[in-house]
Amino acid sequence: MDIFLLGSRLDCFSNYDQAYNRLIAHIKNLTPSCYVSINNAHTLVEGVLHLNYRAIINQSTLSLADGGSLSLVGRLKGATNMRRIFGPSWMEFVLDKGQNVGLRHFFFGSTQEILDEMAAVVHRRYPQAVIAGVLSPPFRPFTAEENKEFIRQIRDSQADIIWVSLGAPKQERWIYDVYKELDHGIFIGIGAGFSYLTGRIKHAPQWMKRWALEWVYRLVQEPRRLYKRYLVANSLFIVFLFLETVGLLSFSKDTRP
Repeated sequence: MDIFLLGSRLDCFSNYDQAYNRLIAHIKNLTPSCYVSINNAHTLVEGVLHLNYRAIINQSTLSLADGGSLSLVGRLKGATNMRRIFGPSWMEFVLDKGQNVGLRHFFFGSTQEILDEMAAVVHRRYPQAVIAGVLSPPFRPFTAEENKEFIRQIRDSQADIIWVSLGAPKQERWIYDVYKELDHGIFIGIGAGFSYLTGRIKHAPQWMKRWALEWVYRLVQEPRRLYKRYLVANSLFIVFLFLETVGLLSFSKDTRP
């Protein structure tokens, strides 16, 4: 089952296992390379403001509700079993369960220092997890030649999952531009997931997660970087959702970027 919020498609999963099983099914079926979008209020607002970004969300093989507010609204819209799939926690879940089936992971993005820290954590916490490769790209727009080299390294790694940490919406736009150049592998834009795994960003207490207040805990940790995004995106999300609910605005479900 899926629902649409502000024109963006969200798959309705009741737990991490369901999302993981769908992911594994695509890998086992040897489907062509594809991608997963992990969404919150920020990405849905981006989808309202930029139709091509909404199309990227709607074309994704899986579209997960990372934000607690999204799953809450989903339940109010009739998806009574819909629960939040928090991206960083799901990545850790996939690393753990993937040990049983030999999943190969490639980590793209962030700094070399964070990638090295993360690799050490993965080896310690998930000793059977396979790291097929890591790559820290430059913090600027990539050239065509650089993209060719990135894709060559990912292809040669034979990775099943390519975790991409460039931040939304940049990571989803990059994934959409390159994913068809592989014949195997699932791209997943994971945002700050690498920093969560290393412990540089702390997980919120369970009660805050339960009440969809993770963003507050994150804001306290990185106020200078995040206050504008949260202030603007969360406010616009509430406004757009209200206008959609009362019928004053409607959003197309276009899948053409």
